[in-house]
Amino acid sequence: MPTLARVESLSDSGLTTIPKEYVRPESERDNLGDAFDEATKLDSAGPQVPIVDLAGFDSTDEKERAKCVEALRKAAEDWGVMHIVNHGIAKEVIEKVREAGKAFFDLPVGEKEKYANDQESGDIQGYGSKLANNECGQLEWQDYFFHLIFPEDKTNLALGPKQPAEYTEVTKEFAKQLRVVATKMLSMLSLGLGLESGKLEKELGGMEELLMQMKINYYPKCPQPELALGVEAHTDVSSLTFLLTNMVPGLQLYYGDKWVIAECVPDSLLVHIGDTLEILSNGSYRSILHRSLVNKDRVRISWAVFREPPKETIVLQPLPELVSEAAPAGFPPRTFKQHIQHKLFKKTEEELASPK
Repeated sequence: MPTLARVESLSDSGLTTIPKEYVRPESERDNLGDAFDEATKLDSAGPQVPIVDLAGFDSTDEKERAKCVEALRKAAEDWGVMHIVNHGIAKEVIEKVREAGKAFFDLPVGEKEKYANDQESGDIQGYGSKLANNECGQLEWQDYFFHLIFPEDKTNLALGPKQPAEYTEVTKEFAKQLRVVATKMLSMLSLGLGLESGKLEKELGGMEELLMQMKINYYPKCPQPELALGVEAHTDVSSLTFLLTNMVPGLQLYYGDKWVIAECVPDSLLVHIGDTLEILSNGSYRSILHRSLVNKDRVRISWAVFREPPKETIVLQPLPELVSEAAPAGFPPRTFKQHIQHKLFKKTEEELASPK
């Protein structure tokens, strides 16, 4: 049995005030409110997440290719996040992914519990709700389903939902097509740093070692969205994170010393630069702080795919080509596992070096 109530169950119970465990501290309430209200405040003349059209990179015109690389480089340096359009993933595949994910979360909570994970043992794959392992001790207004989706030979299909029946095949096809997009993005980002096109992917483990983990975030309706967060403020540890949504707003980015809500752009994927690329680029590319708002009226669902290097076989450090006397290395060498431990559990360099 789960150790805490699922957020979906709390939402469906008809409560009018949220439990104190979900109330964020005053220090986190700047620009915190109903996601739809925050979206209506978006100033068309103010900062907005850039849109990058990937079609130019497939052009035979070198000027068009260079223009596309430059647009991505600028977005990665300035924002660390961008909407990508003409990305190459078939619309019908994206719609099927949305339908399959929604169908799973439409199941009764008791049915979803068959796939419950065991966070206390460190196994986060499966259905779950976040435990309070953060500094403020508060919970997040979301349930989720998390599992590895690529490479196929390393995925455990037994962990995937049996309902809906098409979930596994749809997810496999999405992962296959997304893998191509990820390689293209890393190629463009390499060129943007003045490196060979395959440099970043090679440094991250290449086709054989790079993993793609998918987390379907389910944000139920919340009676007090001005007090809660779907996901608290954080940066992603991944190299790249690809985000698909059901077109309900909620993502906020900390840009220009304030929280800016992201628009929902049709036929796009939103892409985050993660810590891993910030490290390899020696800070040229930005891993931006972000969080998720909730709302009173509509369920929000997002599909986040984290492209991660192997945990222990790759050492993450600024690439030598990007280090100089004028730009010294800004990050110590660490494995991906050590970076996670340092970030999530505040481990020191001495503790990370210990064999224990």
